[in-house]
Amino acid sequence: MKKRSLAGNVGIGIFLVALICICVAFGTPAWLVSDYRITNAQLDMLGLWRHCFRSLPNPMEADAPRRFFVGCRWVYDPFTTGYSEIRGFLLPPFMVATQFFYTICFLAFLITLGLTVLYATCWDPEQKHYVQLIISIGALLIFGSISGCISVIIFACLGNADGWMPGHTNNYLGWSFALAVIGSILGLIASLLFLVESNIQKKKRKNLKESQTRFPLESRT
Repeated sequence: MKKRSLAGNVGIGIFLVALICICVAFGTPAWLVSDYRITNAQLDMLGLWRHCFRSLPNPMEADAPRRFFVGCRWVYDPFTTGYSEIRGFLLPPFMVATQFFYTICFLAFLITLGLTVLYATCWDPEQKHYVQLIISIGALLIFGSISGCISVIIFACLGNADGWMPGHTNNYLGWSFALAVIGSILGLIASLLFLVESNIQKKKRKNLKESQTRFPLESRT
């Protein structure tokens, strides 16, 4: 039996591209970006875990701010004075939901990577659970990709809304967000290809069994 069909080979390629997009988007702070042409913008860029400000006044001191936040920091930074006080501003409920669903997506893709390595290098069609492995890859990819889609939809609807980051009219969704969208969509495409591959391998295995049982009968006659 041939190890992989075209659907399986293309599925591996698309999955690897999707994985790169998901990982880069997970770790880069360009989900929301301020227009670089605006010289007095308070926001520079932000991601899921890292925020970069040019000069953000303390939101807890709206009337007469005495502290301004400048530079890039991890959102859970415990060392910068006053940063923990504005964590509720930095992480509203929709942002926590975005982090949650995208983290699920990220972890699902990492687990899928391990299973894909088994599928591509170690396991053969003759092994007992070969088809189940491919189905597991497809199902896990669907789960992770749907979680990624939920995450980007939440952020697209609320990430640049009025009342959160300053200068929202001059902010736009950045390239990290674009990679998150691309990775989630490619993950769905790859999952469908893996499920097609599992169906092909099922049929190959069925045809092989039928030919093996038919051969002894023909030899007896």
